[in-house]
Amino acid sequence: MGDTTGSPYDINGQHFNPDMFLQKLFKECSLKQIMDQEGDIVRDTQTLHSDMQTLVYENYNKFISATDTIRKMKSDFKKMEDEMDLLAANMESITSFSEQISCTLQDTRQQITKLSGVHSLLKRLQFLFKLPGKLKHTIQDGQYSQAVQDYIHAQRVLQQYGNMASFQGIQSDCEIIVEELKQKLRDQFKSKEATAKELAESVDLLLQLQEPADSLCAEFLAHAETRLGEQLTILKELQDQDIIEFVDVGSSGFLSDLCLMVASYNDMFINRPRLQDAQQCDELDSVALSQLGNFVLCNMQHYFDLVGKRIEREQEGGAGDTVVLVRALDRFHRRLQAMNTLFSDTDFARTGTEIVLRAGRRQCRYHLQTLKTHFSDTLTQVRQSLAAPKLINQDGDSSTSLSELLTSLVLATVEKVKGVLQDLLVFAQSDLTFGLKPHFREAFCIDNVREDLVVGFLHHLTATARGFCDSGDSKSPPALLLLLSKMCLEFETSSVHYLLSQTDEWFNIEDRHGSGILTGEAEICNSMRAAAQELLNHYVRMQGLSVSQMLRKSVETRDWLHTIEPRTVRAVMKRVVEDIAAVDSQVGALYEEGQRAERSSDSSRRTHSASVSRHVYRSNWSSYAPSQLDSSLVTNIQKLFSERIEIFSSVEFSKVSILTGIIKISLKTFLECVRLRTFSRYGLQQIQVDTHYLQLYLWRFVADENLVHFLLDEILGSAVHRCLDPVLMEPSVVEIICERG
Repeated sequence: MGDTTGSPYDINGQHFNPDMFLQKLFKECSLKQIMDQEGDIVRDTQTLHSDMQTLVYENYNKFISATDTIRKMKSDFKKMEDEMDLLAANMESITSFSEQISCTLQDTRQQITKLSGVHSLLKRLQFLFKLPGKLKHTIQDGQYSQAVQDYIHAQRVLQQYGNMASFQGIQSDCEIIVEELKQKLRDQFKSKEATAKELAESVDLLLQLQEPADSLCAEFLAHAETRLGEQLTILKELQDQDIIEFVDVGSSGFLSDLCLMVASYNDMFINRPRLQDAQQCDELDSVALSQLGNFVLCNMQHYFDLVGKRIEREQEGGAGDTVVLVRALDRFHRRLQAMNTLFSDTDFARTGTEIVLRAGRRQCRYHLQTLKTHFSDTLTQVRQSLAAPKLINQDGDSSTSLSELLTSLVLATVEKVKGVLQDLLVFAQSDLTFGLKPHFREAFCIDNVREDLVVGFLHHLTATARGFCDSGDSKSPPALLLLLSKMCLEFETSSVHYLLSQTDEWFNIEDRHGSGILTGEAEICNSMRAAAQELLNHYVRMQGLSVSQMLRKSVETRDWLHTIEPRTVRAVMKRVVEDIAAVDSQVGALYEEGQRAERSSDSSRRTHSASVSRHVYRSNWSSYAPSQLDSSLVTNIQKLFSERIEIFSSVEFSKVSILTGIIKISLKTFLECVRLRTFSRYGLQQIQVDTHYLQLYLWRFVADENLVHFLLDEILGSAVHRCLDPVLMEPSVVEIICERG
């Protein structure tokens, strides 16, 4: 009921008041709660009663157990007291007997001690006198270790009594013998046939004889240098042998000997027991480690130079067998990785990785040259095929041949790149010791394979294609420009994505375009599309200029003032239509038709030129012929309401756009040539017949036939301007002549 133990209502507190507790209970609780409270108190009382009984029983048992223990201790102490009394009596007896013995042997002990000391001294002197002979005998038997131990054992006594004449002779004899021993140990130390155990024993004994450690280190390394030099000479002589055999000889010969010598060196000079002064041992370790480090680095550099030259020799003149090369590189690198456990200060495996990386870079460079040569050879074959007579035939053969040449050119190039990538994939195998190293994978897979090889070749392909647009290369057939333009479009559409995705997948190259490490696919595709546009524009210019040249000669070589009345279409116009039709067939083999403007009906198309000519020139030029100013004014007014035509604008990747560009260039040239000539009446009529003939056939090749109508009408208008007697033929007569032609 209460919150503190001091409350009179706390049944467990010290100040509990039962009357107050009952009054509060009767006042605040119902009958059921009072009865429940009574039940709880009864149960608590019973529990406390049971706990009290348990405590009483436990204390009673402990009391009985303690009584038994005390009774037993009382008995044990009694027995112990009796035994102590007996022990005291025995000790008194022993003490008395000891005193009697000491008194009896006191004189004898002093004599024995004196005799023992004399005996020990005689034995030492006997050892010293016999030492020179014993040293000679043990050295002759080859027991060098025993001889060193005997000499060191006697050295302390000789140093103590060395001023005595009798011992000076012994010391000088021993020093002469020890010098001979040192020479024998050095001879054994320098012997080529000496085993590692014998070398270690020789060095250990010389160090025990106080020989300077730094000179011993230098002598050991000089001896090792000679043996390793022989191994390097063997490697030099194997430069023409199989590369795997070369690597195996280097690993089992040079590297094995180097590891054995380093292990022996460590045991002899660095890991030997520290029996000397600690500071002196630290200085010895510092000198030994410094000499060893320089020795190992120098020899490993010679070894790396030989391996690098051998690998470079293997790759001379071509890529060679990549599988064999990679197998040799893996064996070379695997052994270097094992050496890192012995040489903890220098990471030779990383140096080996650099050598492997240079080999991979060189392999990629050779393959890139192979791809360039293959593409050049393929282009040469394409040019030869284009120059073959069969391509000059009519539509069917030409179309088929161009599409086949395009397919073979693209497929051959893509397959060649795939073959090169599969060959280089050997470098990225997961079981190679260097294949999984991040340093190698990033440098080889990203920089060498993807960027230098694949992206580099695609840029070369684009640059080579663009090179045919140079004005100096006039020998290139126009069909080749068309073919290369379509090839660049094919690469831009699918081949670039395919090659880059295959490269990234095969060589596990992560997509990190955002970091700027990888050349983006869009960048290459944009370059391809720009090259395709440039090639197509150049093709249009070349074909347009080819047709223009015929038209120019036909105009410039004819005497238009003394021509006869036209009876037929000139042959050059027929040739122009034929050439345009041939170009249409050629372009149609590679490009789609494209968008055309809505055309007029056939009847209106056939009479368009004549009606326009009759309406414009007969009505206008007949009335304004006396005044050139007025006639020029009419023409200029007409041009104000005509759309401006760009002759050399970029063309779209469609057949009608390409043909439109060629025809614009041709007709513009025709127009400019007409403006520079002077015509008679029949000369003008011949131009009228020629333009009507061109109108009959050229409308079908262009995107908007009105463009042909406009240019042809402008040509005829210019001829009217330049005519001395501008009288046009009847349209019906013109149509008859053109149909007959």
